[in-house]
Amino acid sequence: MVNRIFSSGIALLLSVLSVIPCTVKAEDELRVSAESAVLIETESGEILFEKNCEQRLPMASTTKIMTALVVIEQGNTDRVVEVAPEAVGVEGSSMYLKAGEKLTVKELLYGLMLESANDAATALAYAVSGGTEEFAALMNERARKLGTRNTHFTNPHGLDDEEHYTTAHDLAMITREAMKNELFCEIVSTHNKTVPLNGEDGIRSLVNHNRLLKTYEGAVGVKTGFTKRSGRCLVSAAERGGIRLVAVTLNAPNDWEDHKRMLDLGFDTLERISVAEPRQIFYDLPVVGGVSQSVRCSNRDFFSAVLPKGSRVVTRIEADRYFPAPVNIGDALARAVFYADGEEIGSIPLFAEHSVAESDEKPSLFERILRLFGR
Repeated sequence: MVNRIFSSGIALLLSVLSVIPCTVKAEDELRVSAESAVLIETESGEILFEKNCEQRLPMASTTKIMTALVVIEQGNTDRVVEVAPEAVGVEGSSMYLKAGEKLTVKELLYGLMLESANDAATALAYAVSGGTEEFAALMNERARKLGTRNTHFTNPHGLDDEEHYTTAHDLAMITREAMKNELFCEIVSTHNKTVPLNGEDGIRSLVNHNRLLKTYEGAVGVKTGFTKRSGRCLVSAAERGGIRLVAVTLNAPNDWEDHKRMLDLGFDTLERISVAEPRQIFYDLPVVGGVSQSVRCSNRDFFSAVLPKGSRVVTRIEADRYFPAPVNIGDALARAVFYADGEEIGSIPLFAEHSVAESDEKPSLFERILRLFGR
């Protein structure tokens, strides 16, 4: 049985939906080799673990996460582009492009993210904006829109530059945004890919350098990086049970193990809870001046949330104290608001399941008063 609590103009309904035993692992039990690290849950962006996560550091080729995001958001990744001479022979990792060679944007993106090809990064920068400086400006603009506070790009590949830096937290939030894109997710989760070699000269075989794709259950990306100045940098993502996590380490001598332990912490700590199935929540809203004295409302939407294990989930119905006739079927008359341990985690509307016509009878004094001082 539910308990209705009425207050001025608002009706509230409280119902505990789930109480789950707590098995949270303390953050201070985790040790990582990284100079800076962070683990986030991507649905909320909540930080689950961090170590110096706001410290500015070089990011090496994890830069290419933003490069790929900016390129993909330009659209038409199937278009064919010609490799600029400036892209040939760029220092570091390469897919050995030739000047004038023609490839699709998507093929260059695979070279960018699997082989970490600096020539592909440069070719894409020239194809999109005519140069690396111009492209870096687009990267910085996109970073600002994401709300990053300690990130600055000077190039699309991540080669060392004093003014090219990020933080573990900023990089996690950039990755969180990139992972919303279906093509980005497809590319960074790919193990192997072949693309043309200078037209009809043959094919290139591209191999993903992210060993977690083969060694960690649920791994779906995303990017490695290394220079002598930056040390080993790694961004990973993994999914289990409807939960997606992103981990970032900067200057981490033992990055693969750092990431396994961080991701394990997240999956050990969290679970996805089904809070409401369609037509699971019902509320009878009083109606004034109608042929019926109430209208039944219910939810159409499914709602789930990623929460710490042991969270106490409570639903509260928010609605006007009454609703005047007429009421039409499908009207959104209330909402179910969900709380976990006192924090709001979301809401869904409740809709009228049937119509209530206005009554032909003369309203009573009580009904006239309600209409005067109610809604």
